[in-house]
Amino acid sequence: MPFIEHVSDSDLERLALERFVPALQTYGFCYVDSLLGEVAGGAVLEQVKEMHRSGALQDGRLAGSVPGIHRKSIRGDKIAWVSGSERGCEAISFLLNLIDKLVSMCASRLGNKAIRERSKAMVACYPGNGAGYVKHVDNPNCDGRCITCIYYLNKNWDAKEHGGVLRIFPEGKPYVADIKPLFDRLVFFWSDRRNPHEVQPSYATRYAITVWYFDSEERAEAKRRYLTATTQQKGSSSS
Repeated sequence: MPFIEHVSDSDLERLALERFVPALQTYGFCYVDSLLGEVAGGAVLEQVKEMHRSGALQDGRLAGSVPGIHRKSIRGDKIAWVSGSERGCEAISFLLNLIDKLVSMCASRLGNKAIRERSKAMVACYPGNGAGYVKHVDNPNCDGRCITCIYYLNKNWDAKEHGGVLRIFPEGKPYVADIKPLFDRLVFFWSDRRNPHEVQPSYATRYAITVWYFDSEERAEAKRRYLTATTQQKGSSSS
Protein backbone atom coordinates (compact mmCIF):
# COMPACT_ATOMS: atom_id res chain seq x y z
CA MET A 1 0.00 0.00 0.00
CA PRO A 2 1.59 3.32 -1.00
CA PHE A 3 1.78 5.94 1.74
CA ILE A 4 0.26 8.86 -0.14
CA GLU A 5 -0.46 12.32 1.21
CA HIS A 6 -3.55 11.24 3.13
CA VAL A 7 -1.81 8.44 5.06
CA SER A 8 -3.21 8.17 8.56
CA ASP A 9 -1.13 8.29 11.70
CA SER A 10 -2.46 4.83 12.58
CA ASP A 11 -1.00 3.43 9.31
CA LEU A 12 2.34 5.02 10.11
CA GLU A 13 2.25 3.73 13.67
CA ARG A 14 1.52 0.21 12.43
CA LEU A 15 4.49 0.46 10.06
CA ALA A 16 6.73 1.77 12.87
CA LEU A 17 5.72 -0.80 15.48
CA GLU A 18 5.20 -3.89 13.31
CA ARG A 19 8.07 -3.43 10.86
CA PHE A 20 10.74 -0.96 11.87
CA VAL A 21 11.08 -1.52 15.62
CA PRO A 22 11.25 -5.36 15.51
CA ALA A 23 13.64 -5.33 12.52
CA LEU A 24 15.98 -2.74 14.08
CA GLN A 25 16.04 -4.70 17.33
CA THR A 26 16.57 -8.08 15.63
CA TYR A 27 18.70 -7.30 12.59
CA GLY A 28 19.84 -3.69 13.01
CA PHE A 29 18.26 -2.58 9.72
CA CYS A 30 14.91 -2.49 7.91
CA TYR A 31 13.40 -1.27 4.65
CA VAL A 32 9.93 -0.64 3.29
CA ASP A 33 8.80 -0.20 -0.33
CA SER A 34 6.13 2.03 -1.91
CA LEU A 35 6.46 4.59 0.87
CA LEU A 36 4.96 7.63 -0.90
CA GLY A 37 3.50 6.14 -4.04
CA GLU A 38 4.12 7.04 -7.68
CA VAL A 39 2.86 10.64 -7.63
CA ALA A 40 4.43 11.94 -4.40
CA GLY A 41 7.61 9.88 -4.90
CA GLY A 42 7.83 11.19 -8.48
CA ALA A 43 7.54 14.77 -7.21
CA VAL A 44 10.49 14.19 -4.86
CA LEU A 45 12.50 12.71 -7.75
CA GLU A 46 11.78 15.71 -9.99
CA GLN A 47 12.95 18.13 -7.30
CA VAL A 48 16.18 16.16 -6.82
CA LYS A 49 16.76 16.01 -10.60
CA GLU A 50 16.27 19.79 -10.80
CA MET A 51 18.89 20.28 -8.06
CA HIS A 52 21.25 18.11 -10.11
CA ARG A 53 20.53 19.98 -13.36
CA SER A 54 21.00 23.38 -11.70
CA GLY A 55 24.46 22.49 -10.37
CA ALA A 56 23.40 22.51 -6.70
CA LEU A 57 25.15 19.18 -5.99
CA GLN A 58 28.85 19.37 -5.08
CA ASP A 59 31.50 16.69 -4.46
CA GLY A 60 30.90 14.93 -1.14
CA ARG A 61 33.60 15.74 1.40
CA LEU A 62 35.56 13.35 3.60
CA ALA A 63 35.83 13.83 7.36
CA GLY A 64 39.63 13.68 7.19
CA SER A 65 41.98 13.76 4.23
CA VAL A 66 44.53 10.98 3.82
CA PRO A 67 47.78 11.92 2.04
CA GLY A 68 48.10 10.13 -1.28
CA ILE A 69 44.49 8.90 -1.29
CA HIS A 70 42.24 10.50 -3.90
CA ARG A 71 38.79 11.46 -2.61
CA LYS A 72 36.97 9.81 -5.52
CA SER A 73 38.58 6.45 -4.68
CA ILE A 74 36.69 6.60 -1.35
CA ARG A 75 33.43 8.37 -2.24
CA GLY A 76 32.28 9.49 -5.68
CA ASP A 77 28.96 11.12 -4.92
CA LYS A 78 27.79 14.71 -5.42
CA ILE A 79 25.67 16.12 -2.60
CA ALA A 80 23.70 19.07 -1.25
CA TRP A 81 22.35 19.66 2.26
CA VAL A 82 18.74 20.87 2.46
CA SER A 83 16.33 21.62 5.30
CA GLY A 84 13.23 21.17 3.12
CA SER A 85 12.15 24.79 3.60
CA GLU A 86 14.00 25.95 0.48
CA ARG A 87 12.06 26.97 -2.60
CA GLY A 88 11.58 23.99 -4.87
CA CYS A 89 11.89 21.47 -2.01
CA GLU A 90 8.21 21.14 -1.07
CA ALA A 91 7.96 17.43 -1.90
CA ILE A 92 11.26 16.76 -0.11
CA SER A 93 9.81 18.58 2.92
CA PHE A 94 6.73 16.32 2.81
CA LEU A 95 9.00 13.24 2.74
CA LEU A 96 11.07 14.52 5.69
CA ASN A 97 7.95 15.21 7.76
CA LEU A 98 6.73 11.67 7.11
CA ILE A 99 10.08 10.14 8.15
CA ASP A 100 10.14 12.37 11.25
CA LYS A 101 6.74 10.99 12.26
CA LEU A 102 7.87 7.40 11.70
CA VAL A 103 11.04 7.85 13.75
CA SER A 104 9.20 9.60 16.58
CA MET A 105 6.80 6.65 16.76
CA CYS A 106 9.75 4.23 16.95
CA ALA A 107 11.93 6.27 19.30
CA SER A 108 10.41 5.44 22.69
CA ARG A 109 10.64 1.72 21.91
CA LEU A 110 14.31 1.62 20.95
CA GLY A 111 15.89 1.26 24.37
CA ASN A 112 17.46 4.19 26.16
CA LYS A 113 17.94 6.41 23.11
CA ALA A 114 16.71 10.02 23.40
CA ILE A 115 15.97 10.76 19.73
CA ARG A 116 14.75 14.35 19.46
CA GLU A 117 16.57 15.91 16.50
CA ARG A 118 18.09 15.07 13.13
CA SER A 119 20.51 16.37 10.56
CA LYS A 120 19.55 18.29 7.47
CA ALA A 121 18.82 16.04 4.50
CA MET A 122 21.75 15.02 2.31
CA VAL A 123 20.60 14.83 -1.32
CA ALA A 124 23.12 12.65 -3.16
CA CYS A 125 23.80 11.60 -6.73
CA TYR A 126 26.26 8.96 -7.88
CA PRO A 127 26.82 10.00 -11.50
CA GLY A 128 26.98 6.49 -12.97
CA ASN A 129 30.67 6.40 -13.89
CA GLY A 130 31.48 3.54 -11.53
CA ALA A 131 31.40 5.84 -8.50
CA GLY A 132 30.64 4.30 -5.13
CA TYR A 133 31.53 4.71 -1.45
CA VAL A 134 33.95 2.29 0.22
CA LYS A 135 33.07 0.34 3.37
CA HIS A 136 32.66 2.72 6.32
CA VAL A 137 30.72 3.41 9.52
CA ASP A 138 28.59 6.57 9.66
CA ASN A 139 29.24 7.18 13.37
CA PRO A 140 32.43 5.41 14.51
CA ASN A 141 33.28 7.93 17.25
CA CYS A 142 30.07 8.63 19.20
CA ASP A 143 29.17 11.86 17.35
CA GLY A 144 25.49 11.46 18.25
CA ARG A 145 24.15 9.92 15.05
CA CYS A 146 21.89 7.05 16.04
CA ILE A 147 19.71 6.04 13.06
CA THR A 148 20.55 6.44 9.36
CA CYS A 149 17.52 6.77 7.04
CA ILE A 150 17.91 6.60 3.26
CA TYR A 151 15.16 7.18 0.71
CA TYR A 152 15.89 5.94 -2.83
CA LEU A 153 14.64 7.48 -6.06
CA ASN A 154 15.76 5.19 -8.89
CA LYS A 155 13.12 3.95 -11.33
CA ASN A 156 13.71 0.81 -13.41
CA TRP A 157 16.89 0.03 -11.47
CA ASP A 158 18.54 -3.26 -12.45
CA ALA A 159 21.25 -4.08 -9.90
CA LYS A 160 22.92 -6.61 -12.23
CA GLU A 161 23.37 -3.94 -14.89
CA HIS A 162 23.51 -0.73 -12.86
CA GLY A 163 25.20 -1.89 -9.60
CA GLY A 164 24.83 0.71 -6.85
CA VAL A 165 23.74 -1.78 -4.18
CA LEU A 166 23.93 -0.73 -0.51
CA ARG A 167 25.73 -3.61 1.21
CA ILE A 168 25.48 -3.71 5.01
CA PHE A 169 27.89 -5.86 7.04
CA PRO A 170 25.99 -6.35 10.35
CA GLU A 171 28.49 -6.68 13.19
CA GLY A 172 28.93 -10.22 14.45
CA LYS A 173 26.49 -11.69 11.91
CA PRO A 174 27.45 -14.43 9.40
CA TYR A 175 25.74 -12.63 6.51
CA VAL A 176 25.65 -9.37 4.59
CA ALA A 177 22.51 -7.51 3.52
CA ASP A 178 22.32 -6.28 -0.08
CA ILE A 179 19.70 -3.56 -0.54
CA LYS A 180 18.91 -2.34 -4.05
CA PRO A 181 18.36 1.45 -4.36
CA LEU A 182 14.84 1.09 -5.80
CA PHE A 183 12.43 3.98 -6.35
CA ASP A 184 10.27 4.85 -3.29
CA ARG A 185 12.20 2.52 -0.92
CA LEU A 186 13.06 3.72 2.61
CA VAL A 187 15.89 2.09 4.59
CA PHE A 188 16.64 2.46 8.33
CA PHE A 189 19.76 1.18 10.11
CA TRP A 190 21.80 1.87 13.24
CA SER A 191 24.47 4.49 12.43
CA ASP A 192 27.18 3.16 14.77
CA ARG A 193 29.76 0.39 14.49
CA ARG A 194 27.03 -2.27 14.34
CA ASN A 195 26.53 -1.50 10.61
CA PRO A 196 29.60 -0.98 8.45
CA HIS A 197 28.32 -0.49 4.90
CA GLU A 198 29.34 0.40 1.37
CA VAL A 199 27.77 1.69 -1.82
CA GLN A 200 28.92 -0.55 -4.65
CA PRO A 201 30.00 1.08 -7.93
CA SER A 202 27.06 2.61 -9.82
CA TYR A 203 26.84 2.49 -13.62
CA ALA A 204 23.70 4.61 -13.95
CA THR A 205 22.71 7.88 -12.28
CA ARG A 206 21.71 6.95 -8.72
CA TYR A 207 19.75 9.32 -6.44
CA ALA A 208 19.14 9.10 -2.70
CA ILE A 209 18.17 11.33 0.24
CA THR A 210 19.75 10.55 3.63
CA VAL A 211 19.01 11.91 7.10
CA TRP A 212 20.56 11.01 10.45
CA TYR A 213 18.65 11.04 13.73
CA PHE A 214 20.60 11.95 16.87
CA ASP A 215 20.68 10.49 20.35
CA SER A 216 20.51 13.89 22.07
CA GLU A 217 22.63 12.84 25.09
CA GLU A 218 25.43 11.42 22.92
CA ARG A 219 25.18 14.47 20.65
CA ALA A 220 25.52 16.88 23.59
CA GLU A 221 28.55 14.96 24.88
CA ALA A 222 30.15 15.07 21.40
CA LYS A 223 29.64 18.85 21.28
CA ARG A 224 31.24 19.19 24.73
CA ARG A 225 34.27 17.18 23.58
CA TYR A 226 34.59 19.33 20.47
CA LEU A 227 34.41 22.59 22.45
CA THR A 228 36.99 21.33 24.95
CA ALA A 229 39.37 20.26 22.18
CA THR A 230 38.91 23.58 20.32
CA THR A 231 39.56 25.58 23.50
CA GLN A 232 42.71 23.56 24.21
CA GLN A 233 43.95 24.08 20.64
CA LYS A 234 43.45 27.84 20.91
CA GLY A 235 45.23 27.88 24.26
CA SER A 236 48.25 25.96 22.94
CA SER A 237 48.50 28.07 19.77
CA SER A 238 48.48 31.34 21.72
CA SER A 239 51.04 30.24 24.33
